[in-house]
Amino acid sequence: MDDAYRAALDRFEEDLRARRLSPHTVRGYIADLVDLFGFAERAGVPEPERIGLDVARSWLAETAASGAARATLARRTAAARAWGRQASAPGLVRLVTPKPRSPLPAVLSQRQMSDALATAADDAATHPQDPLALRDVAILEFLYATAARVSEVCALNLDDVDFARRTARLSGKGGRDRTVPFGVPAERALRAWLAAGARGAVLAAARANGGNQKTVTTAATTTNTTTEAVFLGARGSRIDPAVVRRLVHARLRATPNTPDTGPHGFRHTAATHLIEGGADLRDVQELLGHATLATTQIYTHVTAERIKARYAQSHPRA
Repeated sequence: MDDAYRAALDRFEEDLRARRLSPHTVRGYIADLVDLFGFAERAGVPEPERIGLDVARSWLAETAASGAARATLARRTAAARAWGRQASAPGLVRLVTPKPRSPLPAVLSQRQMSDALATAADDAATHPQDPLALRDVAILEFLYATAARVSEVCALNLDDVDFARRTARLSGKGGRDRTVPFGVPAERALRAWLAAGARGAVLAAARANGGNQKTVTTAATTTNTTTEAVFLGARGSRIDPAVVRRLVHARLRATPNTPDTGPHGFRHTAATHLIEGGADLRDVQELLGHATLATTQIYTHVTAERIKARYAQSHPRA
């Protein structure tokens, strides 16, 4: 990549970070722009500001021909448009984002979720010497109770939890904070992890093994030390999202007749159960931290599909 393209890429990355987009989004957009710039250079475009609509469309066509998913095409289009706005390239701003066909998210039934949480609690009860077992129960209960994103759970600090009001402050996408409620089972699990000294035991063991309290960067925070984190890893540092994902997958695989999904599946499940229980869609939007109601409306389709499935199984003339 020549100097002009490199400078444009650096300016774009700086602009994205100034907009406080998530690190995942920044990485994706930068990777897309690197690919677009490479395509333009091979096509003989001398500088990035001269990339036109025809070049961008050819780049997307090549992406589609390679078998890329519609979601990938949508993200690449969004990245090109974002750069076009920054570079005042009106041709790129006119790119049309293809609408991806969103598959219905995996959702557990209420019985399946209850079984998964119950088996986790049973495992913790049979391993009282393992403080991480109490942590795992607390994470699972908190994920389901609050419909939080995995990054929000990992970024949760001690002073974010208000037991008196039974609420938690979550740091969501785009730096947007919200306060969410949680129920009695999640409160009990959190207290068992925090108040019974299990969390302290993890920290003490980490110190004894030479661990230290370092600053950990997450999608939502770059300043909090691990002593402030609610959920810790086995080495005493703030828990990593990959650890939470492995925990959720392992728990669901250990629960009979339950689909294997990740933390985001818990989020989908919580939202679906709320709507099935009669919760207002706008209240669910607030709980999930969605910027628009349109994003939340996917859950009305999920519940409709579940009703159709039950109808097909039970109605004699379905």
